[in-house]
Amino acid sequence: MGWAMKTKGYNQRRACALAGIEPRVYRRKTKRPEDTELRARMKELASERRRFGYRRLHILLRREGWELNWKKLYRVYREEGLTVRKRGGRKRAVGTRTPMAIPQGPNQRWSLDFMSDALEDGRRFRVLNVIDDFTRECLAAVVDTSIGGARVARELDRIAELRGYPCMVVSDNGTELTSNAMLTRIPESALATSAITSFSLIQKHVPSSGNEPPISPRFFTIAYRNLREFIQ
Repeated sequence: MGWAMKTKGYNQRRACALAGIEPRVYRRKTKRPEDTELRARMKELASERRRFGYRRLHILLRREGWELNWKKLYRVYREEGLTVRKRGGRKRAVGTRTPMAIPQGPNQRWSLDFMSDALEDGRRFRVLNVIDDFTRECLAAVVDTSIGGARVARELDRIAELRGYPCMVVSDNGTELTSNAMLTRIPESALATSAITSFSLIQKHVPSSGNEPPISPRFFTIAYRNLREFIQ
């Protein structure tokens, strides 16, 4: 419309006729709400979660009670000039780094640690260990060629069916805890279990000592001792 009126010199009525719309439709001004509170909260979350795009921000906002679809959120996201900040250096998990308190009992805090190695033919695989930080018990050791956020959520659900959910889950590496699958599934699971008071996902500074490389000096020591006992 504007192009036809500026370059061709058409008046508004003729330009609208050529475009097939009514002049009143062209002159109508949209009356969208300001969404001041939504914009402020979105910018606050984007500053806290620098690697979150509009999809994961949408999940966080809906968990806080905001009723809006992703199309409106994307429009406001673009109008505010928000973008995912480029990653620099080594890939790390996003999230607030919080000093950890020492657990005072079992099932208060679980640690998720990932290891990786290669098979003889060169194929890579990963090992997910879930450790109870109080009892130092290995709750699960998942081995697969790929372990994403959805798989982590399913494994936590499986463990919780037997033990209940912990108050906190921590991880020292990887981005599985901040995936869409974890953000959408963990709060629902937490609300479904009365044992949970606050399900927090934080970044821990010291990796769990429950993980060791699949082939380590300790492994050979144990193997040698078992072999000697068997021979005797």
